[in-house]
Amino acid sequence: MADKTSGGADFSDDEKAAMKQRAEELKAMKGLKGAAKLAKENEACVEAIEKLEGTDRAIGQRVHVIVLEEAPHLRPKTFYGFPAYANEDGKVVVFYQPASKFKTRYGTVTFDEPAALDDGPMWPVSFAVLEVTDAVEAKLRELVRTAAPTG
Repeated sequence: MADKTSGGADFSDDEKAAMKQRAEELKAMKGLKGAAKLAKENEACVEAIEKLEGTDRAIGQRVHVIVLEEAPHLRPKTFYGFPAYANEDGKVVVFYQPASKFKTRYGTVTFDEPAALDDGPMWPVSFAVLEVTDAVEAKLRELVRTAAPTG
């Protein structure tokens, strides 16, 4: 994580920027409904991926394709500036947090609370991804199908 600043409940500058970005996302969607809102959210998701560079961009693009193919009922959007995919009620099921966002060693594919990955009293919900190999892609596809089953 980036260095902490003296004010603001010990949030780093990067964390504060992410919170500001989330507020801007919500403001940009205010008043939009139906197809117009879905189109704007999809556009924001694609733009977020296009702004990434190098490995982050390659992973973001591949995750986007995987989610659209394995769970076409999920809706692309952004979530704190991350490419994200939500169910019909707007709750994020899965998102990609690029390494560059908080200057970490790896990006993560993370499944949020609505994801149906429950497996007993404990299960993983976040996965470090350094590159999308055939094996990684197969695992991501399986996770997305499990996390977001249709009807």
